[in-house]
Amino acid sequence: MLTDIGTEELAHMEMIAALVYKLVDGADPKEMEAVGWGGQYAQHNHGLFWTDANGVPWSAKYIACLGDPITDLTEDMAAEQKARTTYEHLIALTDDPCVKDMLRFLWQREVVHFQRFGEMLNTVQEHMSKKNVWCGCERGE
Repeated sequence: MLTDIGTEELAHMEMIAALVYKLVDGADPKEMEAVGWGGQYAQHNHGLFWTDANGVPWSAKYIACLGDPITDLTEDMAAEQKARTTYEHLIALTDDPCVKDMLRFLWQREVVHFQRFGEMLNTVQEHMSKKNVWCGCERGE
C-alpha cells in the first residue's frame, strides 16, 4: 500500500509540474514579473523549481518519520488532508475548466489515500493491541 501511494504521489508531482509548465509556457519576462514571478524567471527562466506558495524551497526535512507506525500513519493521513485542502484552495483560485478538472482528480486521489492510510492504521492498531508472547515454545519452555 505504501509503495502504491508513494508512486502515485510522485505521479501527482509530475502532473502538477506539467500543469505549471504549460500555464507559464510562452509567458514573457514582463508577464512573469507582473504576477510576482520575476525572481523565479530570473533564476530559472521557465524551468520549474520546487517551492511552496511563499517561494520557500522544498526540502526533505518536511517529511516526518518517527518509526512508530501509529504516529507515522497519522502523520500520513494529516498530509493527505492538507493536500486535499490545498487542492480545494487551488480550485477556488482558477476559472480554467481544464485546470479545475485536473485539480479535482488530484483532490479525489488524496481522499482515497486518506482512506487507505486510515484502513492501514486500523489494521496496525488491531495488530498492536494483540498480546504477542515470545517464549521459547519451540524449545519446550
